[in-house]
Amino acid sequence: MEMPRCDLLYLEGGWRLPAKPAAAIPIISPVTEGVIGSVARGSGLDVDIAVAAARGAFASFAATSPSERIDLLKRILTLLEERFEYLAQAICHEMGSAIAFVRSSQVPFGLAHIRAAIEVLEDYSFIKKQGTTAIAKEAIGVCGLITPWNWPLYQITAKVAPALAAGCTIVLKPSELSPFSAHLFAQIMHDAGTPPGVFNMVTGTGEDVGAALASHSDIDMISITGSTRAGVLVAQAAAPTVKRVTQELGGKSPNILLDDADWGRVVPLGVAAAFRNVGQSCSAPTRMLVPAKRLREVEELAASAAAAMTIGDPLNEATVLGPLANRNQFDKVQDMIRIGIAEGAKLVCGGPGRPEDLSKGYFVEPTVFSEVRSEMCIAQEEIFGPVLCLIPYQDEDEAIRIANDTVYGLGSHVQSGDIDRARRVAGKIRAGQVHINHPAWDGFAAFGGYKQSGNGREYGVFGLEEYLETKAILGFFPG
Repeated sequence: MEMPRCDLLYLEGGWRLPAKPAAAIPIISPVTEGVIGSVARGSGLDVDIAVAAARGAFASFAATSPSERIDLLKRILTLLEERFEYLAQAICHEMGSAIAFVRSSQVPFGLAHIRAAIEVLEDYSFIKKQGTTAIAKEAIGVCGLITPWNWPLYQITAKVAPALAAGCTIVLKPSELSPFSAHLFAQIMHDAGTPPGVFNMVTGTGEDVGAALASHSDIDMISITGSTRAGVLVAQAAAPTVKRVTQELGGKSPNILLDDADWGRVVPLGVAAAFRNVGQSCSAPTRMLVPAKRLREVEELAASAAAAMTIGDPLNEATVLGPLANRNQFDKVQDMIRIGIAEGAKLVCGGPGRPEDLSKGYFVEPTVFSEVRSEMCIAQEEIFGPVLCLIPYQDEDEAIRIANDTVYGLGSHVQSGDIDRARRVAGKIRAGQVHINHPAWDGFAAFGGYKQSGNGREYGVFGLEEYLETKAILGFFPG
């Protein structure tokens, strides 16, 4: 399947060349390590054009009725559904995510954010009565949306859908490392009849486009999903203009296995959750906290679960783990595996280097370390690859302490046969989401972090309200 051209930007309702000629950014296949395309290198000049277009379209779009915005979202959803396989193939090629996973998670979850925005908007009240005062919710304005490479469509729709639902106009900066799906999405926005200027897309680097968005005086809000380092830089650039900044950043999520858990169920599920998307998920539960007396049993179960994962060509429907998405990530994960060995952690399975039968591509052996101490680098730093740390604990209080012993606080898990006990432990974890006994994904559940995992929330009504200002109109309702 031919991939889309990525040499144009989407501005003012149409495709156009960057304002400043510059060498395009190569798109590298994570499977072959060869060039499979290129993406336009936008600049601050393009950001200026995009922001002016979004500002010009804001008043009229913010004045549209919820039903009009619902109709737009429904048209977008219909086109996403019609082009499902094209999007799936694009994600598979651009970042190496296994096609079976893309079809079951990457694309469906992306579509789910559009459906959630429609459902929330159908019931949302933008004016609420409080005595004689009206509490009004109004679109915040022009929004700069910065999305990452690891869940490319999913992260775009998680931001674009609620922004549109709120009546905001948009300048999207997708990752230059996974631009195929972003270009397909921009074409869908066009084909859905999005009014010119409401949605704009500028591709390029974070240093050029991301920084220009964050510092721009005519942008009212920035929403970024990315590394904590990137989030800090964006917040610093945004500070002089006092715009709203919401951040979904890094994580080092714990998975507490209490001593009454169903080991045969929760250990394989925990490994699968940690290695989902080849471990390239900010909320991946990559710290498995295990009662010390059960550590050897968990090692065997974890090694068996890792060994069952087929590694290889992401276009093969039997593949579970494709390659990592890019060279930088591959090198980082290799370095972190070596650091874990040097720190004295016990290597249960995996290790540095590619699998023996793969001579090229950014493939990594699924790796499990045991006897990991909380102060180790591999227990504290986000690795963003298929690397799991088994950390022993002596009692429940120590498990909670270790779970919270991190600068992050995005996701977390608790496994127990006693739901009341699981609820009690969940209440003591300092994280934005807690999953008890591996529940189904919920696209309406607030998602966001404590501490250095960011601020603000996404998904459902919580995501919508990030794109709204609150206005109190006293005397609106006569007494």
